[in-house]
Amino acid sequence: MRELPFNKKPALSGKTNSLLVFLHGYGADGADLFGLADVLAPHLPDTVFLAPDAPERARGGHGLQWFPIPWLDGSSEAAARDGLARASEDLNGFLDTRLADEGLADTALALLGFSQGAMMAMHVAPRRAVAMAGVVAISGRLLEPERIAEISARPPVLLIHGDLDQVVPFANMANAGEVLTGAGIDVFGHVMPDTGHGIAPDGLSVALAFLRERLPG
Repeated sequence: MRELPFNKKPALSGKTNSLLVFLHGYGADGADLFGLADVLAPHLPDTVFLAPDAPERARGGHGLQWFPIPWLDGSSEAAARDGLARASEDLNGFLDTRLADEGLADTALALLGFSQGAMMAMHVAPRRAVAMAGVVAISGRLLEPERIAEISARPPVLLIHGDLDQVVPFANMANAGEVLTGAGIDVFGHVMPDTGHGIAPDGLSVALAFLRERLPG
């Protein structure tokens, strides 16, 4: 298991009741989403914010990746599957360690992932032993939907996607929602109108409301 470097913003109130972990997209790093902590912290004062770096250099360019993407970097499907499995182990280890450090359980944890980070969040969260407080998946897609029967937890999932996304097509939102709902997971959705591959203010507002309802404190 590989160690994941990370950025951390302590709870604004000084009292830690919950943990929110940002998972960045392909070609970025933990700093890419970490600025959201400053925006969300006043509304989630008892929450610690973490933003880990993905474990590998991106093969298709600058930045980091959680796993290879064949249609971007020319890697094989086998390499992508192996990379996903290894990155999932890394992320689970990171979450276990950080929860122990803060004295918290999965029920006080939420993930907010963008693009490849959203793919990681939707893949890892339902396979943990205990359901976490929630998952916000922005502009992502559900990986390996044919394996959904192997999940062990059913955290609520908020899907957010721009209707003009040409990087991860908008249709992936409905596809993920259908599979997750069919597996007994409570799924919520928000479409960001006239938005490409990014996070619009309305999407962030909906994400905040979802997190405030579900994170302790």
